[in-house]
Amino acid sequence: MPIAPIDVTQFGTGNQPVRAPKQSMDGEVFMHLLVTQLANQDPSSPMDTNDMIAQTTQLASMERLNMLGATQDVSLAIQQRTAVSALLGQKITTGGDEPVTGVVTAVSFAGVEPVVTVDGKQIPYSHIVSIAAVPTEPPPPEDTGESTPDPEPEHQPAAV
Repeated sequence: MPIAPIDVTQFGTGNQPVRAPKQSMDGEVFMHLLVTQLANQDPSSPMDTNDMIAQTTQLASMERLNMLGATQDVSLAIQQRTAVSALLGQKITTGGDEPVTGVVTAVSFAGVEPVVTVDGKQIPYSHIVSIAAVPTEPPPPEDTGESTPDPEPEHQPAAV
């Protein structure tokens, strides 16, 4: 009777997720380092209290800076949406080899970057190089309800 070879993946080691090391320093990593440092410190020479306070202050500063960065990202997105929405009905021109000029008829925020529609073409907001107001035609004269007098009939010679 043949016996199948034993594969390592049969024991579940092949199904474990691959651990991806963190590429950035965040509060969790910082706290883990601090706890590890405290757990492994020399009992005869413990960590200086001032150093510990300085490190926790740095942790708090780092977390606040991360929150500030996230808030600024949200603020930038809102400002960008407001600016792009104001382009509706405005004449824009894009840069590049084939510039497009036309009036913005629609705006989309579906992607990462807002997109405007000009003559059916989708144009990313970052490609716009100039914005101009659309010239307006003078409005037609208002109807005041008063009738204008009929012009006098031309004087025609009497028939003989």
